[in-house]
Amino acid sequence: MKILFAEDDAILRKHIHYLLTQAGYCVTLAANGEDAYDLALHETFDVIILDWLMPKKSGIAVCRALRQANHTAGIIMLTAKGEDEDIISGLDEGADDYLIKPFKTNILLARIRAVSRRKPKSVITTLHCKDLLLNAQAHTLHKNNKQIELTKNEFLLLHYLMSNQNHVLTREQIINYVWHFEQDVSNNALDALIKLVRKKIDDEHTSYIQTVRGVGYKM
Repeated sequence: MKILFAEDDAILRKHIHYLLTQAGYCVTLAANGEDAYDLALHETFDVIILDWLMPKKSGIAVCRALRQANHTAGIIMLTAKGEDEDIISGLDEGADDYLIKPFKTNILLARIRAVSRRKPKSVITTLHCKDLLLNAQAHTLHKNNKQIELTKNEFLLLHYLMSNQNHVLTREQIINYVWHFEQDVSNNALDALIKLVRKKIDDEHTSYIQTVRGVGYKM
């Protein structure tokens, strides 16, 4: 299951990221509302967890905008606001559930399970990019019907890029997705991984992964 977690508190963001990845979820992080909204429009998430008060765009504004765009992911609001009118406002704007800070982590996990059960499942098992075919369920990659062997991290990198074709992913986003916030991961590790993947999939006619200088990569 893919989860987008948007929270401006860096310590809480890191803590919840660790909790969710340990629970087996694939987690993408955002530190402000604008980034959360952009990620939600360009990626497919099963559940979106939004802090109410965030810079650039509040969580409730993100929730409202996503519902106006007919976004169907389950949305959980996190907030210190516990008044009845605040809860009603959040639910009326399209949130599926509401959790008041501070909260117990096992309660958050239970709310995620509950929200995900209520939402229709949209599972994409195959991804295409020109003559590349990636099967997410079988963890295989084929080019012109010939299988290309990939390591775990090579597969994760390609899956993330192919799931977000024509959308620039920052270096931080890719590192968080592939290595799940391991503290000893450097930019050099990402560069080396990109180089290995390019060597396996590129040819004299096509370069699949584009470098966006100062930002990251896109496919």
